[in-house]
Amino acid sequence: MTRTEHRRPATQPAPATGLALYDRTAAEGSARVIRAYSTSFGLASRLCSPDVREHLAEVYALVRIADELVDGPAEEAGLPAERRRELLDALEAETESAFESGYSANLVVHAFARAARRSGFDQELTRPFFASMRRDLDPIDFGSERELDEYVYGSAEVVGLMCLRGFAVGLPPAPERDARWERGARALGSAFQRVNFLRDLGEDAALRGRRYFPGVDPARFSAAEQLRILDGIDAELAEAAAVIPELPRGCRVAVAAAHGLFGELSARLRRTPADELLAQRVRVPAPRKLAIVARVVARGGRP
Repeated sequence: MTRTEHRRPATQPAPATGLALYDRTAAEGSARVIRAYSTSFGLASRLCSPDVREHLAEVYALVRIADELVDGPAEEAGLPAERRRELLDALEAETESAFESGYSANLVVHAFARAARRSGFDQELTRPFFASMRRDLDPIDFGSERELDEYVYGSAEVVGLMCLRGFAVGLPPAPERDARWERGARALGSAFQRVNFLRDLGEDAALRGRRYFPGVDPARFSAAEQLRILDGIDAELAEAAAVIPELPRGCRVAVAAAHGLFGELSARLRRTPADELLAQRVRVPAPRKLAIVARVVARGGRP
């Protein structure tokens, strides 16, 4: 008998079953959501280490599903605002229940709860998020910067903090560093949200009755208002940029890429005449996105 015949077959890993299979399926479902719905965020997340990429997908999927419930497919399907409010309340209740039990029959919620339990956040961040989502079910015309800031905190800044918790898993606590990183994450989330408000200014007002910027009438939008809003956005991008080089390697390049993509959007919004912003949605072409990401990679994650 030859030596080859004496060899035993290589051991194959046992297939996942039970909760392990459910966890894996939930994670894969969240990854599918981010691939389907986001080009910029999805492109940036692919630059992360596998564990961070999974965390980002699990956070993004729940945020996206809630957003689609407010004024996406649920609205197109004919669900009135009150029914969508009920479903949003149920989604929040299911999320909080999953925080406690570690399980949900909703795969997106299950994956999100796993990410939250693993990285140490809970209702402190999700309750402001769902409050802002509910606010979108009614016409919006903020009368003060404070109202806008509260809305942006819940709709975007807390999402940045959820992502940050995943970046910091395994790191020893460092209060000064953690506070600095949190300020950067909130600034970046706020800048992203305000860029989206500006590029959707006309559509939000005409189709959804939403005027996010206090004192700004989209029908009379001026160049001075445009520059004032963009100056605030660029200040937040600069605050975030100062922190990005400190982030762990597993997420630094991805965060810098997302920062670069929205920085490019801000620059294009600045170059677009104020009256044209109401008639078109400013975008970054795919070749330009790839060039920005390549440059960030070459710079090792420095914005």
